Amino acid sequence: MPSHRSCAKRMRTSQEERARNRAFRSRLRDAIKDVRAETNRDEAARKLRTAASIIDKAAGAGLIHKRTAARNKSRLSQYVASLG
Repeated sequence: MPSHRSCAKRMRTSQEERARNRAFRSRLRDAIKDVRAETNRDEAARKLRTAASIIDKAAGAGLIHKRTAARNKSRLSQYVASLG
């Protein structure tokens, strides 16, 4: 256990932040999987808009790097374009 009050608070806030990040990362992965699992182009395009929004929010929050976000969005866009 921490011996300083500030360290105890830091432990609490770190746990809260970790839980928030894990939940958001899970949402991010699920959104990407939803686009990849879709075979209908119109439905995939709709899910891509949702996924792109989540990806941008994750990059803005520092959860993933901005280039990783761009790469993910680019690859998902290519996938949706390849659907016939």
